[in-house]
Amino acid sequence: MKRLTPTLVLGALILALLAWYFWPTSPATDSTSASTPSAPASQISNPPSQIPAPPPAPAERSPLADTLNAPGATVRADLRVVAEILDTFRTNFPRDGNPVGTNAEITAVLIGKNKLRLALIPPDHPAVSRSTGELLDRWGTPFFFHAESGTRMTITSAGPDKKLHTPDDETFTP
Repeated sequence: MKRLTPTLVLGALILALLAWYFWPTSPATDSTSASTPSAPASQISNPPSQIPAPPPAPAERSPLADTLNAPGATVRADLRVVAEILDTFRTNFPRDGNPVGTNAEITAVLIGKNKLRLALIPPDHPAVSRSTGELLDRWGTPFFFHAESGTRMTITSAGPDKKLHTPDDETFTP
């Protein structure tokens, strides 16, 4: 029986070594991380990225305003262009209807400050006032917008005398 005991001890020892060697380990139990406590996932912070954030996507640009206040056109044609731009806005935002507010607020929406970032009038268009942000007629006077309903907008140009409510005003009601 004495001969059997060393053989059993040696066999058990080899079996234990083999089990230890082939036993699957997880990253949390390996020797390098066992000595450092792990922080909860909510407390782990990522180092700041060295890659700059991409610039915001440019607003979509529409060619609708290309003929607005064109030298060979008329104020009547300009009013039709503005009406077409408003119609296109309503088509793209059917639940919103007309843009609302002052000329500057309406212009802001039309130059791309909307949820689709759709610029129906380029922000740098000559008809957009750099100082006030208003949409101007061919004489440099802001258009007057009057919403008659959610889908109907009257647009008025003050005309060459640059004064509203005078005989030379041009009004367009679609």
